[in-house]
This record gives sequence, C-alpha cells and structure tokens, in this order.
Amino acid sequence: MKRKSFHAVLAAGIVLLCLAAWPFARAHLLAVAVLRAVAGQPAPWIAHGLTVPVATQDFSVPIETAGGPRQLRARLYTPQAWTAQNRPHAPAMVIFHGVHHLGIDEPRLMGFASAMASCGIRVLTPELPGIKDYHVSQDSVEAIGEPVRWFAAQTGGPVGVMGLSFSGGLALVAASEPQYHAAFRFVVAVGSQDSMLRVAEYYMSGRDARPDGSVEALPPHEYGPLVLEYEHVEEFVPAQDLGPVRAVLQAHLYEDRAGEAAATRLLNEAQRREARELMDTKLPATRALIAASIARHAGDSAGLSPQGRLRTLGTPVYLLHGEGDNIIPSAETLWMARELQPDELKAMLVSPVLSHLELNGPQPGAMDQWRLIQFFALMIRAAESSASH
Repeated sequence: MKRKSFHAVLAAGIVLLCLAAWPFARAHLLAVAVLRAVAGQPAPWIAHGLTVPVATQDFSVPIETAGGPRQLRARLYTPQAWTAQNRPHAPAMVIFHGVHHLGIDEPRLMGFASAMASCGIRVLTPELPGIKDYHVSQDSVEAIGEPVRWFAAQTGGPVGVMGLSFSGGLALVAASEPQYHAAFRFVVAVGSQDSMLRVAEYYMSGRDARPDGSVEALPPHEYGPLVLEYEHVEEFVPAQDLGPVRAVLQAHLYEDRAGEAAATRLLNEAQRREARELMDTKLPATRALIAASIARHAGDSAGLSPQGRLRTLGTPVYLLHGEGDNIIPSAETLWMARELQPDELKAMLVSPVLSHLELNGPQPGAMDQWRLIQFFALMIRAAESSASH
C-alpha cells in the first residue's frame, strides 16, 4: 500500500512538474518557431500546433502632434484564433521599423510581425514617415509615442514595444516622456543607439568606446555617413543644386539603381561633381563637411538619445545587438545596459548570430543559438504576461 502511495505521489509530482515547466518550454518552442520563420524556414515539428494563422488589416492610426492631428499608416497582425469575445485581454505589442524606405512593407519586418502574431500576440506596425525617409528627428519620438498610447487605449492596458535600429533608441526616449510612459509595458531595443552623437562620431572614426574603457573598432558601413548627409543635404551643396543632388542621394539610399541613374543624367557638370563627392564619404573634404554637420547638430542629438534617461526610466527593457553591427555598434547596447537599473534590465544579449537586423552573422555555435532562443523566449513571455495587466 505504501509503495502504491509512493508511486501515486511520484506520478502526481511529475505531472505537476511538467505543468509548471510547460510555460517555459512553450515560450522556447515559440521562440524557435519565430526565429526560423524570420530566417525563411519552417517551424520545427515539435512546435506544430502552438502557432496559429494570422490575418492582417491596413488602416490609419489617429495621432496628436505638436503640428496638429495626423493619421499614421499602420498594419495590424491578428491571430485568427483570437476574438474580442474569447480573449478580451489577449497580448498586444507594437513593432517599429528601422530606417528603411519600405517602412511597414519591408519584408523582414512583415515576416517578423507575422511570426510574432502567430504566437497569439496582436501586433501593430505603425509607419514612421520621417524614419522611412531616412530622417531621425524629434517628430519620430511623437510618431512612436502616439500610436503606442493609442494601441494601449484600444487593448485596455500598456503594451509591449519593440524598436528596430534607431527606432529602438527612440522608443526608449518616448517611454521616458511623461505623456507616453504609462502606455509602455516594456521596450525591446534591437541594434539601437544610446547616444546619437557617439554613433555619428563612430561613422567618422570607426571607433566606439565601451563603458569599460576599451574601444570597439569596426569599419562603419557607408550607409551611416550617407544618412547624415541626406538628413542635412542643404549643408553640403548650394541651394540651387539642392533638389537635383538630393534626388540622386535619395535613390542611392533607396537602392533604386534605375532611379539613381535617371536622376544622375539630369545633373549638370557641377552637380555631378557635388554628387560624386557626397557619395565618396572617405574624401577628406567630404569628411570635413560631415564632421562640421555633426558638431552643428550635437544639441539635437541629445533629444534623440536614451543616454541620460534610462536610470529613471521605470520600464522593463530587453536589449539585443549584433556583435558585428557596423551601422550602430554593439558598444551602444553596453552603454544602455550600464545605465539601466538592474531590476529594469530584464535581458541583454550581444550576439554573433546577428549583424545589424539580420540573422546572417558567422556560423553560430550551439550556445550562441541557445542564447538567442532564450532572449526571444523571455520577450514572448513578457508579451504574454502583459495580457494579465
């Protein structure tokens, strides 16, 4: 009789242990499914049945800005298994695209948003007009804070927020603003800046200091200096050449080769020379102009930087960065981690699996893959827990 009682208690204990471990295991399986979906691979067989089909809806989000009411284009990804009746408090998350001309139509963003929604999370992707056109400005802080506040009102509570690239740093800035703070359940910053000025100076030097005093040395991608030029192209060319030269630079950043060639054909000889010099960001004269522009706008950079705001942020934060990121160096995530309060920094990972926003780093080892899965599992758990708040 005692032996039977022991086996019954043991069996009950195993069942309870499995039930307790299931949320942990489920989050990790969903993390694997999301990462494989982003990489264009099918979910593992063991995760089948955990994800659901996703429906999408394009619409406009009404926002209030300093310049008056506006409408932001947005896309909602809704798990088809969810309805307002059977899950009135289903998890909700807002994901902001990085500096890219395709905005919310950028394929990697669409794939990731859909993968996250397939986990049972309502995902909103608002379009950021300035960032879509390669302008990182104070307007973008409003364009982030306003749809987060709107979505929180629609879903009945604060929502998780993920910002990619410069949008991650701007999301942290928005979360620190009193009018938006309560709408942010947590922030995930992927490949993001702590100091805009430090990143701009990295484009000139190829060096970014780490908090421990060491220096991250990495040749910067040409994209960075070109964005700085495009933001303030009026400081680089005479007023009469502004429109034609800007059109060439825009087409180049947009990776529109045909458009770039067509815009170049419209230039006169002086404008061609100006465009060539802008494109060659290693020319001493061009570098001097960029350095002067960086110094001129150093004050603006502070308003676009989490630096100095994180110690009193009061919002849980998850930081992810590619080890070989040469657009925003990974030292920026180390600076953010240093400033955050320990109980607010929920996870921080600098991973060789990532470059900037792509899973195309060197062949990862098993532990590198596991750490990335663990990071995404923690983020999914955080998103799911927001449904109960």
